[in-house]
Amino acid sequence: MKIDDVRARAFAMPLNAPSFPRGPYRFYDREYIIITYRTDREALEAVVPEPLEIAEPVVKYEFIRMPDSTGFGDYTETGQVIPVKFRGVLGGYVHSMYLDDDAPIVGGRELWGFPKKLASPKICHDSEVMVGTLHKGSLLCAVATMGYKHNIIDPKPILASMQTPSFLIKIIPHVDGSLRICELVRYYLEDINLKGAWSGPAALELYQHVHVDVARLPVREVVSAVHFVADLTLGLGEVVFDYMDPAAKP
Repeated sequence: MKIDDVRARAFAMPLNAPSFPRGPYRFYDREYIIITYRTDREALEAVVPEPLEIAEPVVKYEFIRMPDSTGFGDYTETGQVIPVKFRGVLGGYVHSMYLDDDAPIVGGRELWGFPKKLASPKICHDSEVMVGTLHKGSLLCAVATMGYKHNIIDPKPILASMQTPSFLIKIIPHVDGSLRICELVRYYLEDINLKGAWSGPAALELYQHVHVDVARLPVREVVSAVHFVADLTLGLGEVVFDYMDPAAKP
């Protein structure tokens, strides 16, 4: 294989058998359960990086069922998104993500810098209740319950929320272990087709685990819960702040 061949073929690892295809990445019938809860501002201040600013002391805990996604397959994901502001614009900082499929783990980390880890999240229906659970090995790390489709809600606020930017930190070390790339990345969801949205009562419990640290942002009060289904495209990102630039200022 010639040097030019390597340059032409290389977009993901491993070189000769990438774990995921080139985008775009389209998701069909993506099902969300999002429980918004109030937490401690001090806990948020310890994990939200500058130049992002905390919008309010709340967290959105998400369970997402993805039965049909181009290139990434059929999987379930869960994690925490923190409402933030970047240069005065509202968005969400992706703090943690846990899922059960290799391709979106490596693809999400390599392309965007998603903070993805391997675990076992599930969404199921227990009679009239929707249940979301997160296990790491044999241990339960999170459990959410929500009343099933209690209220049909106006889709416009949900759509507006989905159209706001999301932020994450992309980190790639050098071969000697030193930091080579550290960037604040912004991305958007695109071509959204919102198929239905509902609200209902909800509860959320988070448990301590050394590698699944969802309980670092403790639940003080559940504020609201929404359940919705949508088709969408996960847009590729852009770098909006370079932590390795000596001249970079918050």
